[in-house]
Amino acid sequence: MEGKEEQPKEEQPKEEQPKEEQEFIMLIMNCKKYMKKALYQKITWLKFIPPFLKYYHVVGDETLDEEYKFQDNDNLLWVKTKDDYVSLPHKVISSYNAVNNRYNFKYILKTDDDQILINPKFLNMITSLVKMKKPSPHYGGYVVNVEKPYLSEYYKIHPELPKILPILKTKYCSGRFYFLSKDAVSYLLTKREYIIKEYLEDFAIGFHLSPYYKNNIMHIKTNEYFTDIELSDFPLLIKEGKI
Repeated sequence: MEGKEEQPKEEQPKEEQPKEEQEFIMLIMNCKKYMKKALYQKITWLKFIPPFLKYYHVVGDETLDEEYKFQDNDNLLWVKTKDDYVSLPHKVISSYNAVNNRYNFKYILKTDDDQILINPKFLNMITSLVKMKKPSPHYGGYVVNVEKPYLSEYYKIHPELPKILPILKTKYCSGRFYFLSKDAVSYLLTKREYIIKEYLEDFAIGFHLSPYYKNNIMHIKTNEYFTDIELSDFPLLIKEGKI
């Protein structure tokens, strides 16, 4: 006697996890090759960032089984990308996607593993300014105004870049440090397929960001607050095997 045919069970929709509240999140672009730079940042200026600011070093790993993975104990965010220089635009927009999925945030601050914050009051100052400024800014950093298109010569520093790399007319903030509002990030995520095809991350973000979000762009003299890690005692510590 045949058994009674069972009706297929309807798959219950997965309950979405509520997003974590985190007003400001700082993402620091890093890679496996230069993890000692991240370590140096952790034992120097990152020890003194304000307690309301959460940060992650972002590292690429194209073998990930998922699009991203947060490793909170180590302040690491892994994203499914190549971990090389030319994949930096892909790494950045992937990290924005990860943060957007997990957190209910107001601003993302972005910097790099080769930067040292020399003024510990900067992060308190800039977050306070952003909250007080009316209308609220969507984008800020050291503003580069490209009035006429030109060919980048950045391949002379990074030979992996193409020699013919047009920089088109736009305004963008230098990659040393910039911030983006949640609305600006949401807009950029709609341009993800174009951003991942770019080569220069800071230009890509500014170029693909709608002019609407640059109407009240905040200019910051970031060179007064940050310096390159190579100008610190980091190279000496590496040479002496102390880090």
